[in-house]
Amino acid sequence: GARVRGGAHIGMETGTSAEGGVMDVFVTLTAALDHERDTKEKIRGVVMEMEQVGRNLLSLMQGVHQCSTADEGSDLCQKADGMFLSAREHVEMLKRVVPNGSYYQFHDQWRFVLQRLSFLTSLLHYMRTGQLASRGDVAAALGVCVSQDEGFHLDIDDYLMGVLCLANELSRLAVNSVIVGDFQRPFAIAELLTTISSGFRLLNLKNDALRKRFDGLKYDVSKVEEVVYDLTVRGLKPQSGEKRPAP
Repeated sequence: GARVRGGAHIGMETGTSAEGGVMDVFVTLTAALDHERDTKEKIRGVVMEMEQVGRNLLSLMQGVHQCSTADEGSDLCQKADGMFLSAREHVEMLKRVVPNGSYYQFHDQWRFVLQRLSFLTSLLHYMRTGQLASRGDVAAALGVCVSQDEGFHLDIDDYLMGVLCLANELSRLAVNSVIVGDFQRPFAIAELLTTISSGFRLLNLKNDALRKRFDGLKYDVSKVEEVVYDLTVRGLKPQSGEKRPAP
């Protein structure tokens, strides 16, 4: 229709054309939502398989608490290597189903399993070297990038959460090492955990979950310090310069 105001003829949009424009918007949104839903389903399928691999690895790596010799530790690491190959293959599958530039859009779906794999990678690295794996070490082992600019990467918070999980596991290992007769490892663990704790204090942590987990680190350090103190009082502290056996 039309109307006259002040001598001017004003055209009115027809209801049909306006309705068509609105419907086009929603058709486009529907297609985008369907694509996002399909992507999430694909990611969920891969992540579920990754979680099973992670559980199997965790079960195997619990054997570190029963290793009383370097040979036993080496055998365990070799068994873990094969399972880590499977983990890496699943990470490759995940990388293929995540659209470029959409890492943080879907990050919540794989965050926890990647944190677990980061932790287990760090534990295996520790068993081999007695050292803390860097973010680059863990990323390389899992087949992902370090820098966000390079694509699918190991998020800093995910790496740090893995380090805190490692600290908790090593506090248990310090206790269990004494049970299997290894009186040297707790001193090495105490030194490493103290350094990790000092390193975390340099960080300005924004992630609430990470801050809460960091709060538990002091208890891990305290537990190991008690073990070390007890061994020292009993005269079981390694002599200065005494060579430690390989992890």
